[in-house]
Amino acid sequence: MRSHLLNDTTAEQYRRSVTEGVERVAAKLAATDRPFTGVTVDALAPRIEEIDLDKPLHDTAAVLDELEEVYLRDAIYFHHPRYLAHLNCPVVIPAVLGEAVLSAVNSSLDTWDQSAGGTLIERKLIDWTAARIGLGASADGVFTSGGSQSNLQALLLARDETKSDSLAKLRIFASEVSHFSVKKSAKLLGLGQDAVVTIPVDHDKRMQTVALAHELERCARNGLVPMAVVATAGTTDFGSIDPLPEIAELCAQYGVWMHVDAAYGCGLLASVKYRDRIDGIERADSVTVDYHKSFFQPVSSSAVLVRDASTLRHATYHAEYLNPRRMVQERIPNQVDKSLQTTRRFDALKLWMTLRVMGADGIGQLFDEVCDLAVEGWNLLAADPRFDVVVQPTLSTLVFRYIPQAVTDPAEIDRANLYARKALFASGDAVVAGTKVGARQYLKFTLLNPETTPADIAAVLDLIAGHAEQYLGESLDRAS
Repeated sequence: MRSHLLNDTTAEQYRRSVTEGVERVAAKLAATDRPFTGVTVDALAPRIEEIDLDKPLHDTAAVLDELEEVYLRDAIYFHHPRYLAHLNCPVVIPAVLGEAVLSAVNSSLDTWDQSAGGTLIERKLIDWTAARIGLGASADGVFTSGGSQSNLQALLLARDETKSDSLAKLRIFASEVSHFSVKKSAKLLGLGQDAVVTIPVDHDKRMQTVALAHELERCARNGLVPMAVVATAGTTDFGSIDPLPEIAELCAQYGVWMHVDAAYGCGLLASVKYRDRIDGIERADSVTVDYHKSFFQPVSSSAVLVRDASTLRHATYHAEYLNPRRMVQERIPNQVDKSLQTTRRFDALKLWMTLRVMGADGIGQLFDEVCDLAVEGWNLLAADPRFDVVVQPTLSTLVFRYIPQAVTDPAEIDRANLYARKALFASGDAVVAGTKVGARQYLKFTLLNPETTPADIAAVLDLIAGHAEQYLGESLDRAS
């Protein structure tokens, strides 16, 4: 079995095996003509269930043949221009190359003696991102597994910076369309059920700062402790950006930690055209960025950044076998001192490779393209009487709803939209997301592929309308 270990004696076998796998994937990508096959759980689960993992095939080609059947054939392909559902981007080739390198070398980014140059590369990228945000010379941060972990760590730091003697008094303020990880983080941090104060949004789905000011004042008046305000720069459903400068002013006035969840909107940090949409982010105490959303990186690639590096001490623990305290005096850079994780992949290498090949402007131009595409999609929806569209896009998200002329029952329209989404997914012709606006069911395009065209959007809208009309026609037949 030692022949399967990657080392100096098996380098040629490694080259052959990886090349064979890459060729299979490349062939699949080249031949993919729709984002999904439409396979069902009931159809696929039995095939995977019958595989006996205690009986290996002992042959790479045979395993790849099996993988084609149980995964590659029916995978959801985000690179296809009619994948329009969630915050999943097509990935750039330099990042995929970085993924191959980091997996083979297998550095762990917790300590210097497990990563060496990897530690310095990650630190350089943190400094680069902090400079793009404008956090100042004292900023720092660390790569994480994703936006949820980044938000959790930011709120952990905010909690401990309050120095409150009562967790029950702490309050977090976030808009009603903020990411669910804010409430989840509050629970994980041991705060009360009422810890997250929901702030209403305006017509454009942006936090109402007048309401925020009112709640901050009420909090102080009632002897509670404002722990953090979470402003969102790119909400999951609407791509809306909260009014960051006004929120920053309120945070300064009340002495409260300002966290900006820019997991989605961080692509604007590289934007050639729209960087000003996140003006005010430079005043944050902490920022979440997901490079695997709008920097076209493979999952996972995320980071949390802080204005004041000293606040990261709240995540620091020392172990003699790993990062003893003496290493601080010896100026040995251990990233575990800043992280909630211990063993951690060298995900930073993917962004490093991307920047060194494409440059920041190259990434920004791709993100600008999808933002421009969203405007064209908005124009199509606004001009189409079959659809109601919610808000004009700030980033690259469109939330809309099919509205039939002959049906006025909102619940029946909800069911028609739900059916259309499911039928479209089952056909494999396109993949779209769904959400609720108020109590009503809506559909969602999340546009992150520069290869998607207005013609693709128009074609998918026609498919949605066709499926909805089919459902309503069948519904009328059943009723009669």
